[in-house]
Amino acid sequence: MSFVVDEKIFEGKVELPSKAFTHGAKFHSDDVFATAFLEMIKPDIEVIRGFEVPKDFDGIIYDIGRGKFDHHQKDKEYRENGCPYAAFGLLWREFGAACVGEEEAARFDEKFIQPLDESDNTGCDNDIAKIIGEFNPGWDTEQDYDGCFKKAVEFAKVILVNHFNAVAGILRATELVKADMEKCDGEVLVLSKFAPWKNAVIDSGYKYVVYPSNRGGYSVQGVPLSADDNTLVCDFPEEWCGKDADELRQISGIKTLRFCHPNGFLAAADTLEDAVKAARLSLEISYGGINMLTQG
Repeated sequence: MSFVVDEKIFEGKVELPSKAFTHGAKFHSDDVFATAFLEMIKPDIEVIRGFEVPKDFDGIIYDIGRGKFDHHQKDKEYRENGCPYAAFGLLWREFGAACVGEEEAARFDEKFIQPLDESDNTGCDNDIAKIIGEFNPGWDTEQDYDGCFKKAVEFAKVILVNHFNAVAGILRATELVKADMEKCDGEVLVLSKFAPWKNAVIDSGYKYVVYPSNRGGYSVQGVPLSADDNTLVCDFPEEWCGKDADELRQISGIKTLRFCHPNGFLAAADTLEDAVKAARLSLEISYGGINMLTQG
């Protein structure tokens, strides 16, 4: 799977007609994101908004017309998990996999689109849907709905581009991380440079990851059990958590260890040697039963 990482992230991946039609006046997150998606695939597509689809309209129709990409009919479609489709979800089902691959298309539908579709169909709370809704003109203003709609679409494009740029970055990072994993011992992974690592490291057997910090020095982070469970395979010692630098160094015996998060998932040291030492000592304490407060 590959991505073109720029504002034309989907351009040319799917053939679309030159025109599209959706409903006019008040807009919601599904028609806004659907429009943003279509314009990313085909930047020169002409999107027309109105209240009745012309009989001779030759183009893609969504969120109106009770056709393939509408969801206002009684026999609207539902996903296997019971979540109803709205316009964005229906268009994504049709074209998403061709743009980003089956795996990412399914993940994006589950994590991002389904909550929007649920909100559009049921009115349940959703922060992004609320933000998009607030692009609509105020009740006592003279703003134009179509102008506000275009602003909302551009905002939605930023969200989509940022997300898929991030996905592309994770894919690039995975190659670097896997190369570093082959050089390490299977428990403490030392990255040659910081890169998003969880995608490659979770379930690998590694328990800590050490990498250069953008604040200087080195960070040490515990590996979570899974992508959906932030519980760590191995915590830092409870005695370290939340201590100031001087006390932390005294308790641990590590000269440049300067920070350990109160929740025990992240630590930092000035040198690579001490960052690795913090990870290995944490492993010894966890698996060897060492009590830091009674050592020595």
